[in-house]
Amino acid sequence: MDIFTEYFFQRALIGGLLIGLTAPLMGVFLVLRRLSMIGDTLAHVSIAGVALGFLINVYPLGVGLLFALLASFGIERLRKAYKTYAELSIAIIMSGGVALATLLFTIGKGFNINVMSYFFGSIYTLDSTDLWVVGGVAAIVVAFVLINYKEMFLLFFDEDAAGVSGLPLRFYNIMITMLTALVISVSIKIVGALLVSSLLTIPVACSLLVARSFKHSIFWSILFSELAVIAGLVSAGIWDLAPGATVVLLLIAILVGILTVKRGLRL
Repeated sequence: MDIFTEYFFQRALIGGLLIGLTAPLMGVFLVLRRLSMIGDTLAHVSIAGVALGFLINVYPLGVGLLFALLASFGIERLRKAYKTYAELSIAIIMSGGVALATLLFTIGKGFNINVMSYFFGSIYTLDSTDLWVVGGVAAIVVAFVLINYKEMFLLFFDEDAAGVSGLPLRFYNIMITMLTALVISVSIKIVGALLVSSLLTIPVACSLLVARSFKHSIFWSILFSELAVIAGLVSAGIWDLAPGATVVLLLIAILVGILTVKRGLRL
């Protein structure tokens, strides 16, 4: 296919594959901790950062990344303040992110069109700088998970036991939130802020239906994610569809297919 010879598509494919690896990798841990909605929160805060980046003429993705990191610290701080209602921290930070983004939109109306691409994704516009940023984040996330796999496994399945064994719970909680913030902030240009949480959760939802162990759930979630990214980008390129939306719809189709097969096997 001629589309594979185009540099813009090659960059899109590389960026998509990197996010297809890191998003479900973090998503597994978020789903197990019942923090699935954190993706939407950090995405909205990142959009506020992107808007500010356009306003002050600084690399928007970098400013969005900084905002997401600051929001991750805010979420952890609020989670400690509201231990019984930990999910309240996510709602508070999301509200602040949406409010700040809206305010920045009204201040700089001239860049609203550019910001809109971050809402719905613009993977075909990835440049070399974007790829280096995405690749750097992917390397950090994969390295952290590989080095701390056993500790994270214990933390997410039995936090009390992890604390008794001497694991620095605060450190790991902050790191997980920060790494999620990094993944979200670099993903919004690829799939868009409105869809980015789908890459965190839907591949994991698929894997939980077929996996028999924690390791298998990680493997299957990444596999489903990468298959959807490849098939979605190729389909979008051939038929001129929205890439991010196509990837997410394919993930939903995979989920529905697995549910249908499992239901059929029970009958």
